[in-house]
Amino acid sequence: MILLGRCQDRIAKRRRAPGRTGFAKIKSTNQRLHVITYSATLDVPRPLAQYLCRLLQADRRARGTRRGRRALTAFAQAVLVLRWFRQDTALTALARDAGISIATGYRYLHEGIDVLAAQAPDLPDVLRERLAAGETHVILDGTLIPSDRVAETTLGSRGTPIHLWYSGKHRRFGANIQFVATADGFPLWVSDALPGSTHDLTAARTHRVTGALYAAAAQGLLTLADQGYQGTGIGIHMPTKAPADGNTLDTDTVCRNMLLTSLRCLGERAAALLTTRWKALDRITLCPKRIGSITKAALVLTQFEHAGRY
Repeated sequence: MILLGRCQDRIAKRRRAPGRTGFAKIKSTNQRLHVITYSATLDVPRPLAQYLCRLLQADRRARGTRRGRRALTAFAQAVLVLRWFRQDTALTALARDAGISIATGYRYLHEGIDVLAAQAPDLPDVLRERLAAGETHVILDGTLIPSDRVAETTLGSRGTPIHLWYSGKHRRFGANIQFVATADGFPLWVSDALPGSTHDLTAARTHRVTGALYAAAAQGLLTLADQGYQGTGIGIHMPTKAPADGNTLDTDTVCRNMLLTSLRCLGERAAALLTTRWKALDRITLCPKRIGSITKAALVLTQFEHAGRY
């Protein structure tokens, strides 16, 4: 647990003079500001904040930042970033509590997102580790990270204008994120963000996920996916769709579908681990093009907290 500093709203100050307090005297009782102070805790492990602090210190050295030139220490900046991820705290509150401007608060937040996202693993490396661990399969799935409404449009498959970032499947604005998870549903890798109107199969091909999965399948590591990935290719297994002519599937195919679904459904846990632990992913209010980096940063935080288990 991280103990945060005392937080209080600032009130107007006047220049000190003999016999005066440091605060402006307010003549009217009705105009007096009623302020309380309180202590707060952040339910993340201190080693995680220290890890992020080291990343920020390395980033400052790479930028050539001189000592004492920043408004916040690296640790205070790390706490600001973790508060945003864990509690989805408004930037106005984060900046106020840290004693910095809102513009500086946004800049510090984006720096934290970038240094974390840079630590996210690559898909080929993840698959090699799973092969070395002797696992039999991984799970491929996609999810929507919600965002604010975006006015950008594009032409749909029928030639009519549609909202580019609107997902008809989820009926929300957001970004399509592809992820690969372990057999028991722990997130291993996440992709960059694509507009919410992008189909899962199109997103997987755009990110070249299928090529890495083909190579892993050739070495014995299979992939399970849902019916949205029909036509992906060899080595990626998914339930068989019912015939379009209305006929029913045979008993063996039905049993196979049930088996694949029971194994693949555990992949839903991966998205839940990210979105329930890090409240900022409930709805991104930053630029939607930042959703990919934000999700990668959340993945790095999650994997650090579960280090040694996977």
